[in-house]
Parts: sequence; structure tokens; C-alpha cells
Amino acid sequence: MSKLTDLPKRILIGRALRSDKLGETLLPKRIALPVFASDPLSSVAYAPGEVLLVLSIAGVSAYHFSPWIALAVAVLMFTVVASNRQNVRAYPSGGGDYEVTATNLGPKAGLTVASALLVDYVLTVAVSISSGIENLGSAIPFVIEHKTPMAIGAIILLTLMNLRGVKESGKLFAVPTYLFVVGVFLMILWGAFRGLILGDTMHAPTADFEIKPEHPGLAGFALVFLLLRAFSSGCAALTGVEAISNGVPAFRKPKSKNAATTLALMGLLAVTMFCGIIGLAMATNVKMAENPAVDLIRDGVPVGPGYTQDPVIAQVAEAVFGHGSFLFMILAAATALVLFLAANTAYNGFPLLGSILAQDRYLPRQLHTRGDRLAFSNGILLLAGAAIALVWIYDADSTHLIQLYIVGVFVAFTFSQIGMVRHWNRLLVDERDQAKRRHMIRSRAINAFGAFFTGLVLVVVLATKFTHGAWVALLGMVIFYGTMTAIRKHYDRVAEEIAADDAAPDDAVRPSRVHAIVLVSKLHRPTLRALAYAKLIRADHLEALSISVDPDETKALRQEWERRSIDVPLKILDSPYREVTRPVIEYVKGLRRQSPRDVISVYIPEYVVGHWYEHLLHNQSALRLKGRLLFTPGVMVTSVPYQLQSSEAAKHRARRRAEWSAPGSVRRGPVERRQKEPGRRG
Repeated sequence: MSKLTDLPKRILIGRALRSDKLGETLLPKRIALPVFASDPLSSVAYAPGEVLLVLSIAGVSAYHFSPWIALAVAVLMFTVVASNRQNVRAYPSGGGDYEVTATNLGPKAGLTVASALLVDYVLTVAVSISSGIENLGSAIPFVIEHKTPMAIGAIILLTLMNLRGVKESGKLFAVPTYLFVVGVFLMILWGAFRGLILGDTMHAPTADFEIKPEHPGLAGFALVFLLLRAFSSGCAALTGVEAISNGVPAFRKPKSKNAATTLALMGLLAVTMFCGIIGLAMATNVKMAENPAVDLIRDGVPVGPGYTQDPVIAQVAEAVFGHGSFLFMILAAATALVLFLAANTAYNGFPLLGSILAQDRYLPRQLHTRGDRLAFSNGILLLAGAAIALVWIYDADSTHLIQLYIVGVFVAFTFSQIGMVRHWNRLLVDERDQAKRRHMIRSRAINAFGAFFTGLVLVVVLATKFTHGAWVALLGMVIFYGTMTAIRKHYDRVAEEIAADDAAPDDAVRPSRVHAIVLVSKLHRPTLRALAYAKLIRADHLEALSISVDPDETKALRQEWERRSIDVPLKILDSPYREVTRPVIEYVKGLRRQSPRDVISVYIPEYVVGHWYEHLLHNQSALRLKGRLLFTPGVMVTSVPYQLQSSEAAKHRARRRAEWSAPGSVRRGPVERRQKEPGRRG
């Protein structure tokens, strides 16, 4: 690629990196935490609100269940973290839940998990960006008025940042993620100090509001179903946990140990933040409603459609720090920013998983190749395209998008934990060391409990969210599964078709003769060059072929051919409908029918031009012919280039750009040369 066309790419994503620089892009734990854990950490900005929103259906009286729901989410988080720590130690290659499931439960189960994870990664980007846009829009009306294009623009910006490489993007994201974590912990500690030590009474902005319950007095099965739905909404705090087990190759050595440590730290931070915000929400009397304009009552009347319902974390921060205070503004800004950056978890997990699936021939091979910056660029672009489509379809509405969420991740959790149980069972059969057996039995127990718990949660999520949009996520999984199955079948069919038979003699692939054809439109230098090249090949039979579209031009061609005494027979085919491609194809197929074992070698003279717009004026017939001839068995197509002056000029321009020196570099000389000059002193 010329430097002129390469310049915008370098500006956007930076200079290309050599393959041996891959180790320099690996992540230490302090960078890996914000890169892979920004999604579950940022989910505490909306997961507590989702719990209270569901409980508000039964009124304020149901809020006293929220600590128990938070405790259940915490137990689930620790279970998933403990189970995934077994995964990263047993399978450090980066396949995560997919590799565990495919190895122990078979390729179909593995493909189911891969489909679920791919859908969940796309939803992570769509939900996080849409939620961030809505949070930003509460302060800047212009953003919410154009939220769909703004969300798409944010996805494009995040894509460019990740195309620059995982380490650089990690450094960019580390500061706001850590600022958010520190801000939330400071809020929890200061709120606990004010309430428990100082005895202050803190009031959220909605503390004096009342909630009009949609279904008052729920009891029995209806109440249980409501609590299960609230629990499934709170499980949004677990999205992104699987990204670390899928991204182990991106860690520095020792990879498994660093990944397991990062996973444990992430789980501890997320649970503490989630439970702390729920506790402060109860202490400050936060009120939330699914339909605030009607269900939130202030001074005996509904607040009306003009009321903007702030997230739980914003209301708690206002109660603890004070409205408009410095710490309140810092936490609000960090929360909005970290919601954008939460999508980065998917930008690291999706391309890595896509690369492994491509290596297993379930996705196009291009997804396995690293780009200029040693990132999986094609996977990043595919993720961005799918997320943009989802944001466009749902108009960047996080309320609708979040209903599609977390189904995929619990499918992956459940299958992988069942797979780990089978993994330990297989190892225990041959293990005789008692210490190792005790370790394996303990690990199997952890994974078995994880499989039971996550399977139970999956049933709850499907039962409570299916009609609210979870069916769309299931449909996406089916589409991914069908597509990857079809790709694998195609690759297998092609591999079987082109496999060489070691026992076959050379005659099985050697043609009996080569029949060479040089296509001629006019007798000029490109034609003469193609004829000369074809003669060098020494085919068994050589002829020139021209299509008669204009009788006068055909007559002139024949006369010039005879005048020059060219020793190659010229065959002219009439084309009454002025077609060029069809007569050539039919002639070649006729030769094949006459001698099926012969190979037809077609030489096509082509112009090499120096400007992109000149391609529109030349070689169009050659392109159509090549496209058709490639589908004809037993035909070889050779392009014989002829460089026009414009191509030579382009080559000179490229050479001048390559030899250009920065101002002053000629006087100083290259660094290597200065170091070798004798007698020079600094």
C-alpha cells in the first residue's frame, strides 16, 4: 500500500508493530483489571436500580427484600468467580467457557456456549454505550436528542481506540475505571461513617416520595415470582465476568496465576460496591419506579412526565456527598465515563474468542489474523458492526436492550461448570497422589455447586425475562450457531475436496497437453508482449483469439496481423450481439469438451495504471473474463501486465516519498552513520 493511502490508517491506529513485539502488548494485572473488568465493575451503576425497579411493582414494602437479593447476587458472584478460577488454571489458552465445554461436553455444546458468548459481547457494547449516552444526556440535552447517532459515534471511537492495541487502550481506560472504583468506595465509607459513627440522617432526593404499586399486596407464588425477577435483574452485575477466562493469553506470565488473581479482585470489588450501594439506598430511602411519571407520588400527586428519574448511584451520591459538591460531580462524571468504557470488556473478549473459533474453522480464517497493531482487528470490526446494528434497531434505548441481557452469559456459565465437573472426573480416574486427589475433589465440588447455582439462575432468567425480550438473545444464539455450523461444514468440505492422495501417481494430476490462448482486441504493444510471453511457456498449441464486434476493426486487425507475419494463428469469432465474454467462454468450454484432459491456458493483456480513476477506463472486459473463466474447470488464467506512463510516474512518486528526509536529517546524517564515523566526539 502506498504511503499516501497508508497515512490516514497510521494517524488513526498508529504505526504497525512487528510480530516479535507481541510480548510488549501483554497486560500486567493493574492494566488487565480495567481492561477486562470494566463491565462487571460498571454494572453497579445500574444493577441496584434494576432490583429496586422490579420491587417497586409491589410498592415500598417490597424494598426490605433488596438486602436479601443483594446477598443472593453476592453468593452467585463469589460462586462464579471461584468456578472460573478453576477454569483459567485448567485451560489457560484463552478459550475460556468455550474451550472447557467443547473439550468435555463435545463440539455441539461448545458451539452453543460460543454462540451465547458472542451474543452477550455484542449486547455488552450496545447496552453499555446506550446507558452511557442516556446518563450523559441527563446533563447535556443535545446528546439525548440525538442519542442514536451519538451512540454509534461512541462505538466508532471505541473501535478506533481498540484497533490501536489492547495495551494502549488499557492505559486509556485505567484512569476512569479506577477513579470510579475509588469514588464508589469513598461514598460507601463516608456514608457508613456518617450514618453509624456521626449518627447523621441522610436523605435521597426521592426519600419523601411515595410509590403507587402496580400490584399491591402480592403474596404467595406472585411474590416469589417478583423476587425471582428482581434477582435476575440484579444478576446484570455478573455480565463480563467470563471475559477474563476468555482473555488469559492477553496477560503477562504467569498467565493463569495473574488471570486468577485479577478475577478474584474483580469479584471482591464488584460485590462490595453492589452491596454497599444497595445498603446506602435503603439507608437514604431511595425510591425508584418503572413508570416514574405515574407511579412516583410527590405531595399526593404524580410527578408527571417532566420528571427525570436519576439512577440509584446518583441519588445515593447526592445524599452522602451533597448535591453539586465536588465529590458528587467527580463520581457522576466517572460513572458516565466508565459506562462507555465497560464496552471495552467485549472488545477484548469477542476478538479473542473469534480468533479461537476461526482456528477451529467455525468462523472465517481472517478473524484469526492479528492486524498492524497486533490486535485482532477483524474481530474488533465485526463486533463494532453488530453492535451498531443493534443500537440502530433499538434506537439506543437501554431499557429495551437490557431485557436481552445476561441470558447468554448464564448459558456459558452453566455449560462450562458442567464441563469442569467432567474434567475433574476424568483426571480423578488416573490420579493416585492423595494430595492431588483432595485438591481435585475440592475443585470438583466448587464447579458442581457452580453448575447447579448458575443453571438455576438460567432457568429463573429465562422464566422471568423471556417475554420481556430475552427471546431476541436466544434467536441471536440460534443464528450464530447455524452460521458457524455452516462455515465449519464448508471448510470441511473444501478440505476433503482439495486433499492430495499420497498414493496417486503423477499422471493423475498431470494434463496431457496445454492449449494456450492469447486474447487479442487490437495489435499493440500489450498484445505483442502477451504473445511473446506465451511463446516462452512452450505450450503444445498456441493461438490468438479475437472477438469480432466491429467488421472494420476486425478486417484491420487481420491485415495488420498478416503484414507483420506473426507466426501465431489468429482465430476470430463472430459476435452478432456484440458480446465479448460469452463467445470466449463458449469457445474455451468447447475445447474442454473435445479434450477433457487438456489444460486451457488463457493469457489476458492488461494495462497497469497509476491513478485509481484510470481503472474505470481500462481492464473492465479483462475483469469480467477472469471472473467467468475462474469458474471453468481445467482453465488457467494469466494476466500479462503492461505498465503505462502513469504507472511509472506513480512509481517515481512513491520512490521520492520513500527517499524524503526530514528537515535537518541530511545535514546531521542517519544515527547509524554518525556512530560509525571515526574521530567524532560528542
